[in-house]
Amino acid sequence: MLRIQASIVAFATMLILAGCAGLGSMEKAIETLNLKVNPETLILRGDIVEVEITGNFPAKYFAKKVRLEATPVLVWEGGEAAFALEGFQGEDAAGNYTVVPFETGKAFTYSGSVKYDAAMEDACHLELRLRGMKGDKIVDFEPYIISKGVITTPQLIQPDDKFLMTADRYQRVMSYTMGDDINYDYNSSRVMNTEMREEGWKAMKELFVLAASADSVNLSGVSIESYASPEGEITLNEDLATDRAQSAQKSLVNELKRKKIETAEGFYTLMAKGEDWRGFKRLMKASNIADKDLILRVLEMYSDKSKREEEIRNIAKTYSEIEDQILPSLRRSSIAMNYTVEGYTDEELTELAVTSPASLTVEELLFSATLFTDMTDKLAVYTSCSSAYNNDHRGYNNAGVCLMEMGRRNQAEEAFNAALALSENNSAVLNNVGAIARQKGMTDVAADMYSKAGSGAEINYNKGLVAIARGEYGSAVSNMSAYPSANLALAKLLNGDANGAKTTLMNAEDDSAISSYLLAICCARLDDAAGVKANMNAALTKDSTLKGKAQTDLEFSDFRSELGL
Repeated sequence: MLRIQASIVAFATMLILAGCAGLGSMEKAIETLNLKVNPETLILRGDIVEVEITGNFPAKYFAKKVRLEATPVLVWEGGEAAFALEGFQGEDAAGNYTVVPFETGKAFTYSGSVKYDAAMEDACHLELRLRGMKGDKIVDFEPYIISKGVITTPQLIQPDDKFLMTADRYQRVMSYTMGDDINYDYNSSRVMNTEMREEGWKAMKELFVLAASADSVNLSGVSIESYASPEGEITLNEDLATDRAQSAQKSLVNELKRKKIETAEGFYTLMAKGEDWRGFKRLMKASNIADKDLILRVLEMYSDKSKREEEIRNIAKTYSEIEDQILPSLRRSSIAMNYTVEGYTDEELTELAVTSPASLTVEELLFSATLFTDMTDKLAVYTSCSSAYNNDHRGYNNAGVCLMEMGRRNQAEEAFNAALALSENNSAVLNNVGAIARQKGMTDVAADMYSKAGSGAEINYNKGLVAIARGEYGSAVSNMSAYPSANLALAKLLNGDANGAKTTLMNAEDDSAISSYLLAICCARLDDAAGVKANMNAALTKDSTLKGKAQTDLEFSDFRSELGL
């Protein structure tokens, strides 16, 4: 009996195909086109819904004088969205549509996209509307449903954009060098009393007083470079430079003893440089002597240093500026006293940051903010920093990061924009402005900001979020790989790697409801009914508001009984 029925059906189909000279016959045989939709259930990509439909017009289906217009349409209660029309025509029909031979038929592939509308989610279907035309006759076929709903899993993206602080350059211990020159009489290494009354020596004595009284100031060492003027004999000048270094050291030792400052071994570094020919040339070039260039050229002609020294003595007798100013300034010991100043303790910084922020430097303020654990306290310090140092972008930027942590996005945006106005090329600021733009749905603005910001783990992660929003899932996966997260798992899932997404979620240390929901989707795509049920139960336990979405989510259309939704 079953064989007879099957034969009757097959015979009836053959009759239909054989008689497909009319529009009515073509409509009745629509099943023979073997229409398939890829994906079977449409899925949102970026802000569009794409569809690919394949099929085959069988032999002797398409009447020679018929034209057929096919339009896929997404339909939902109260609205619809039509994809682009595709036209076909028989061999003898007039027009510019794709020709379908009568005897052999023709396979076809259709691709199209429409802008996503939130009403499409879950509760819509895709139908194919066909209009046949033969001569003056027009027939609209019954709509043929070929797919149901639109999966909107990409919208599960979470706002976990990475915001970047701008670093301080605070150093608790700062290193400084104080310099002074001790000048000597001709052929002398005795330190004259007049030198001890010069401003440079007075400043050094004040430093010694401070070092003796303040624990925060420490002398770390001194270097003494000593010279002789280049008009004396070489051997004498070398000995004289050594003697001058020792006399300068002795003066420092005496002064430090008077201040009761002890120094460690190796505190003094003495360097006897001999005659200062380079210094002579430098001072000559800077002088007002009319013939200075000629004099230097003549002196440089002497390879014999002794002869050159003799000529310098002769020239000095002619030019008083050389005798009275240049040569005396070369007979010297140059002192470079190195010392460190230790800044406030952490306790002092946190107190001053609250009670007297303007008394701190910008670096001290920025650093002191990091010493607070409470976000409100951090924000207060960064706000004080932006007030006291309103030309420095870092106070505004870091205040913006705190505001984002506190969920105050509008105020954070104002702070980031203020930072951007002060520093248009700062990577962290550009990243933060871009992250705000992305959260507001301005993906093009965000992408532009990230491009200017450059690269880095956080910036790349944010680029990945933009890629998800644009439907560029492979790019999203590669950009976000440094941070195991629900969003990285989402990117892998959308890129067709449900196993990889599941592994990421298991390693992400994310116990959120969305993480469990995504795990349920992974299990659904892997045909793991027990996993779907366990993870969905976990998701709904953490956030019962997800139940409404789960009830209509087409990701779970094959698991309704297991879920009991």
